This record gives sequence, structure tokens and C-alpha cells, in this order.
Amino acid sequence: MQQIDYYLTILSPWTYLAGSRPAEIAAKHGAKLRYKPVDPGALFQRTGGLALPDRHESRRAYRLQELRRQSKKAGVPLTLQPAFAPTNPAPAAYAIIAAQEARDKGAEGDLDGLVQALLRACWVEDRNVAEDEVITGALKAAGFDPMLSMSGMLTGAELYGRFLEEAVAAGVFGFPFFVVDGTEHFWGQDRLDDLDLYLAGAL
Repeated sequence: MQQIDYYLTILSPWTYLAGSRPAEIAAKHGAKLRYKPVDPGALFQRTGGLALPDRHESRRAYRLQELRRQSKKAGVPLTLQPAFAPTNPAPAAYAIIAAQEARDKGAEGDLDGLVQALLRACWVEDRNVAEDEVITGALKAAGFDPMLSMSGMLTGAELYGRFLEEAVAAGVFGFPFFVVDGTEHFWGQDRLDDLDLYLAGAL
């Protein structure tokens, strides 16, 4: 079985625009999808990227145009400048990690549903994904124990740091980023068709 390491952050609108397609593509090809949330600021510092406020104004302006076009192309709503982005991405990342660990141990719950709920909270609903109420609500709606946000905090923090190191070692530098079996890299929601073709043996 092939494994897709999915490096993401809830604070990336491009990750939001990827939607459920990564999960659908993995299921289509019988691949294992592993969600690996990463601290975006730390990743950019380690790989030469710039935080949004530090980018040239022409880059920031183009980003807004491209987000508007890509959200229309995908047929999904998108708040271009949400009220709570940036915010602290760690609490939502811990919840995703804790839910994934719980699923690995046989717990019920829709992991991709949790990820999508948190992305929508940030990029559509103008909610702060660092707040306990938002996180526990998303966990509950996805069929997980809402207390995972607390009981899974230590594991979440440990793996969150580990995923950053794995991302740097794997050559990850942005979001969303997909690494198949540790060797084949796909950066961006606009490369999901290529990921699909690669898994089908066409690339």
C-alpha cells in the first residue's frame, strides 16, 4: 500500500481549497493518507520562505487575485482576509493529530471531516481555530470525543514538532504538500490531478 504524507496547516487557504480531494484520491487508489500538520512559520524559517506580511506587496496582491479565481474555479466560498488568520495554529493541529491517533487505535470518527470543519471555520465562517469552543465543536461534529482536544494535547504537541522535522527532511516548503512513499513530491492544491495520475501509474 502506498502512503501519502499530507503536510498541511489550517492557516493555509490553499489547503482549504484542496478540500476533500486528497482523501478521495487516496481512497480511489487504495493508498494510506497520513495527515501531518506543521507550524507554517517554523517551516518557512527553516526552508527560506517568507511570512505573508514580509512578502512584497506585488506578491500579496497577486495572491488575493489568485485565491479569488481559484475559489471560483473550485466552486467554494472563501473569505480572502479572515478575521482570525493568522492565529495560533497549534491547537487545531493537536486536535487533528489526536483524532488520527485515536482512529489508529480503533476509535470512530471522520478524520477528513474534522480537517474540513476546521478549515471552513477559518476560511468561510470567520471563526478562531485556536479557541477551544471551535475545536471541540469540530471534533464532536466529526464523530470524535470532543475532549480529545485536552486528552490528546501532549501527544499532539510531541508529534507536531516531529512532523516539522519530517517535513524539512522530506523537502517540504509550502502547503498543501504531498509526499508519496517518501520520494515523489506534489506542492499545491493545483497539483492534485498530478497526484491522482501518479498513483494511477500514468506519470
